[in-house]
Amino acid sequence: MNLSCQSCGAQLVVAETLRTTTCPYCAAPSVVERPPSRDRPPPTFALGFVQTPAKAKELARQNLLRRSFWAPSSVRNASVEELRGIYVPAWLYSALAESDFSASIGENYTETETYTTTENGRTVTKTRQVTKTEWRPLRGRHTEYVPDVIVTASSGLPNDELEHIEPFDLRGLRRYHDALVAGWITEEPSLAQEQCMEQARDEVTAYVKKRLAAFMPGDSHRELSFSTRFHNEALVVCLLPVWVMALRHDLQKPPLRFLVNGQTGKVYGRVPVSWVKVALAVLLALLVAGGLYLLFSSK
Repeated sequence: MNLSCQSCGAQLVVAETLRTTTCPYCAAPSVVERPPSRDRPPPTFALGFVQTPAKAKELARQNLLRRSFWAPSSVRNASVEELRGIYVPAWLYSALAESDFSASIGENYTETETYTTTENGRTVTKTRQVTKTEWRPLRGRHTEYVPDVIVTASSGLPNDELEHIEPFDLRGLRRYHDALVAGWITEEPSLAQEQCMEQARDEVTAYVKKRLAAFMPGDSHRELSFSTRFHNEALVVCLLPVWVMALRHDLQKPPLRFLVNGQTGKVYGRVPVSWVKVALAVLLALLVAGGLYLLFSSK
């Protein structure tokens, strides 16, 4: 998409996946206005960045050092090759979840049991208390409003990675306006709304399963099953602040990708494992075990 800079008039080319750009001639930020669609509606809310670039680098570095014991030695000296602050689009979902459930509820009780055993060559009769469980069927309906479920709307940031840097403090949500994101990289939604809706429903279903398990009466339960219907569903686009950085530790290998929650500072990144270190540790453990065996077996 072509866009004229409002400051100097230069012609800019904006990628289809981005909502913002910065003029390379005068550094003026611009926000692209595109016709809304079902899968790409305008943002409703946004969360602002709290963590500075320096703090994001420090947090990622601390996280890397804590996890570097089994990593290649070069990881400890990894340097930040690239750091970008991105407003990542996500769908904010809420719904009334109505679930019909059934389960077997266990109630514990104790009985005195008589048994025989041998003591000093003689058969003796004794008693002991044993716990048994009486099972009873239970059926019912559980209804709960589930708010603020976040699922990614970005094909560049999978939902499992986004979950690793959650939660976001949604008390800081602000109504979206262009001034909030001007000067930042802001991505447009790139996943279909229906796909994200199903992901959100799956998350709510997993949440309901935990809630039902905690709700069950008695001392224990088994054979819990349920079906959930969703009512009053709401789905809006929210822009989330995320620092994305590339950490280079080996010129012959791809950089490590680390994510930092731009609001809370929570860090996520995959660190490679040095199988040489693992093999040496296993070998050392085997040598120690073998030495102890020889030591005690010779006595």
